[in-house]
Amino acid sequence: MNKKRELKVSAIANGTVIDHIAQGQVSQVMRILNLEDFDDQIYFGANLESKKYGKKGIIKVSNRYFKSNEINKIALVSPTATLIEIKDYEVVRKSGIKIPNQVTGLIRCFNPKCITNHENVETQFVVIDKENLKVKCHYCEKITKKEQIEFL
Repeated sequence: MNKKRELKVSAIANGTVIDHIAQGQVSQVMRILNLEDFDDQIYFGANLESKKYGKKGIIKVSNRYFKSNEINKIALVSPTATLIEIKDYEVVRKSGIKIPNQVTGLIRCFNPKCITNHENVETQFVVIDKENLKVKCHYCEKITKKEQIEFL
């Protein structure tokens, strides 16, 4: 007998599904969105099969819709992600996300001598490489690579 086995996860009535999260990034997405302390239901899965990406992650968040700065954070961690907004069990919006051209107030400058690390100055970066994710600080012009990014 070759029975197919599936894991069924309940649909959410209202909220957001973050699908197609890059493999290995589910916990980081949860951390940058502060979902560890969220009171409503959260479903998440990692290393799930994906025809398009091989492996993927997914997070379903009940009763929460994300703001543009939060979506930009997701894009910096997992630009392959898709956002699906649900209202009354119906998909009301589905969209891919893109790495923004500029990032303001979301990440810390890698340079310890940068003014943004010593004064009350909001960080500003220009994204100079979306493929390998590199950002350049507006103030000190230091380049921060993906693996060095620290969220505020």
